[in-house]
Amino acid sequence: MSSNVIKVRKAEGKIKQLVQVNANSFFADEPEPIGNGEGPNPHDLLDASLGVCTAMTVMMVAQRKQWPLQDVRVEITHEEDEANYKMLRKIELVGALTEEQRTYLMGIANKCPIHKALHKKFEVESSLVA
Repeated sequence: MSSNVIKVRKAEGKIKQLVQVNANSFFADEPEPIGNGEGPNPHDLLDASLGVCTAMTVMMVAQRKQWPLQDVRVEITHEEDEANYKMLRKIELVGALTEEQRTYLMGIANKCPIHKALHKKFEVESSLVA
């Protein structure tokens, strides 16, 4: 399975980067004093990908089943040491759902593509472009 080509290049600022994904773009940065704080930092982007994927996946399933889910609110924090990166995910399901529906949707949260990807072995292959 192939993915979008994500392009990153320097933007105006200390270390701010312009991130381009197809027709969409946004800035990534580090907080002061390293950067100017004009965008999420790389860890924020990684954590956000799990939060966004969780919310979208749960919402799509609830819509397909025509369940009264109004919103999915996800909060991600992380703890990190030399060997581990632990994401802590809190999920709030807003709507008049039954307990059975809530339990089902919490199970769906673990089936979002990013959650599944984070449990795979990662490899990074780099090449220098002339």
